Amino acid sequence: MKIFPAIDIKDKKCVRLIKGNFNNQTDYKISPIDQASKYNDYGFKNIHIVDLDGALAGETINLEIIKEIILKFDLKIEIGGGIRNLNSIEKYIDIGVDKVILGSAAIKDKNFLKDACKKFPSKIALGLDSKDGYLSISGWKENSNQLTLDFLKEINDYEVSRLIYTDINRDGTKQSPNFEETIKIANISNCPVVISGGVSSIKDVRRAKSLTNIEGIIVGKAIYDGDINLEELVREIDA
Repeated sequence: MKIFPAIDIKDKKCVRLIKGNFNNQTDYKISPIDQASKYNDYGFKNIHIVDLDGALAGETINLEIIKEIILKFDLKIEIGGGIRNLNSIEKYIDIGVDKVILGSAAIKDKNFLKDACKKFPSKIALGLDSKDGYLSISGWKENSNQLTLDFLKEINDYEVSRLIYTDINRDGTKQSPNFEETIKIANISNCPVVISGGVSSIKDVRRAKSLTNIEGIIVGKAIYDGDINLEELVREIDA
């Protein structure tokens, strides 16, 4: 299983939000570049990055920071936040991003998702951010009124390469991921699923490893707050 330490970027800083609320934000002194360097030094191979500025603005804002991370370190980057068109996807792929995560734009326009998957095969990940069973969009500020499972069934044959499922009610809370809903998603998804939201301890990571059709898990706030030791975490990566 892959482990994705997280970097959320806002105002060129590493931050973490509670349940996606920009008014409930914790800033960390370490820069995104230095945090990526730390992950690289410990031996992680994959990183999950969210451009929170981009999510708010609806465009790529921190492209240069992402580019610097890719140039400096041997890391596979998945990036999301504010990616609304094929041109933005291409910008990220051109600098060497491994996976581009589509969220709001793909949910609002399924044809955009289909076109992106065709134009950039094996490069498109889909972020399904769910609250009480319904998809949220626009930086989690809007409810789409669409059931997460129903949407997945509609786009299941689009050849998305990775699905990132986040339970917003758990995100940043360190109350453990919503494994029950994640299992439902993984059972019907045609592509592998990455678990996101609420990871609290190494036990959550080990439980994720026991599940079917789970490609990996994203770990954020528990790392920054010291609840999970990076040396212990890296040992959970499948060889």
